[in-house]
Amino acid sequence: MVTSASPATDPVAPLSAAPIASGGPFEQGADPLSPNRNLAPLTARLDALGRLEVGGCLLSDLARTYGTPLYVLDEASLRATCRAYREALDAHYPGEALALYASKANSSLAITALVAAEGLGLDAVSAGELLTALQGGMPAERIVFHGNNKSAEELQLAVDRGVTVILDNWNDISLLATLAAGRPAPVRVLVRFTPGIECHTHEYIRTGHLDSKFGFDPDQLEAVLRHLAGCPWARVDGLHAHIGSQIFELEPHRDLAGVMAEALGLARSLGHPCGDLNVGGGLGIRYVGSDDPPSIQEWVRVVATAVAEACGQRQLALPRLLCEPGRSLVATAGLTLYTLGSRKEIPGLRTYLSVDGGMSDNPRPITYQSLYTAVLADRPLAEATEAVTVAGKHCESGDVLLHDVRLPLTSPGDVLAVFATGAYNASMGSNYNRIPRPAAVLVHDGVAEVVQRREQPEDLLRYDVLPHRLLPVS
Repeated sequence: MVTSASPATDPVAPLSAAPIASGGPFEQGADPLSPNRNLAPLTARLDALGRLEVGGCLLSDLARTYGTPLYVLDEASLRATCRAYREALDAHYPGEALALYASKANSSLAITALVAAEGLGLDAVSAGELLTALQGGMPAERIVFHGNNKSAEELQLAVDRGVTVILDNWNDISLLATLAAGRPAPVRVLVRFTPGIECHTHEYIRTGHLDSKFGFDPDQLEAVLRHLAGCPWARVDGLHAHIGSQIFELEPHRDLAGVMAEALGLARSLGHPCGDLNVGGGLGIRYVGSDDPPSIQEWVRVVATAVAEACGQRQLALPRLLCEPGRSLVATAGLTLYTLGSRKEIPGLRTYLSVDGGMSDNPRPITYQSLYTAVLADRPLAEATEAVTVAGKHCESGDVLLHDVRLPLTSPGDVLAVFATGAYNASMGSNYNRIPRPAAVLVHDGVAEVVQRREQPEDLLRYDVLPHRLLPVS
């Protein structure tokens, strides 16, 4: 197994063949109770020829059958992660609790159906995510609707379907005051505010500090709550705050509990029922061998204990505890398959291997300098004999998926598997260079099911309009 970080700076312990030969998990020391701590899906195995399987399906067979790039989602890993959150909340929080899947990580009908079946809720941030959730079988009462610039049409959809709205700013309040006027029942809302807590993560995904586009400034919170106390169209059922993403630290979550408990006491003193406290998400995952995120159980224990203690210190009745895992719920369940193509050797400098995808199916490396772990699907334990850089096929010099990784000697046509791509790859993908989006398959017990059809080049012309005056002259 190799990673996109240099071995000199990011050492990865070599895998032992023993657990693989005996049918154990592909990743040595895999944690079945907290999949976010694994590099590969829970069902990753080697077959008798040493080739990699996931969900009982041979990855190279999937590549031949469905083409590449191909997103592969392991149903068992996703279900296990849902259960891990649900069981940890039951074990560590003395009150009612609900985990909401942050569907921006990967929004699809299939994922929604699985998450709903496992008893979780969902958060959506657009009409598209909201419709996907509803049509995927998520009950409206288990959906919350986020967004820092919701349109009137999006809010109308949420209100009409009975979805809880997260108030992010005064514009939300103004629009809802008009849209909800005269309705027989008030709209259920949560008020989002910035708690002023910093986390050591990428600048682009810090959302909890004061300089953020999300949520009310904490100095505005009392004025907002006093205003809403006079709004018959609104029922303030709780508060929301979020402190970032891909977080490995636990202390900021303890700090957040105190800040939110103070706000909860204020809201209730102003007459709001405030039965929900939504602490957001942000738990990190293991992308490369050196990553060491907390387990789901540890994260939930810290959050749940901190909220219970903060409320107890202020003599507040326990709220329903909501959290919003996204990346940690779905990332490790997913991987992406590519087919290797051209090779370019620059003596004394670098060797490039090109794949048939790149920044259109995984924009995270060029956007966030993200690192990943990858193997050859049919030779995952072969000796790595050369350092290469895996480049995408787009007309962009920065389209590099893996920098300076070590791989066995490869040939065109080999299938490369990149792990932990279940979050933000498909959802942030594009049609750059008019390259169609990949297909996605769900694997379980040796069966692969298409859950997203592959786009075709002609699909990209569907919404183009050529004015009559520009038609070619025959």
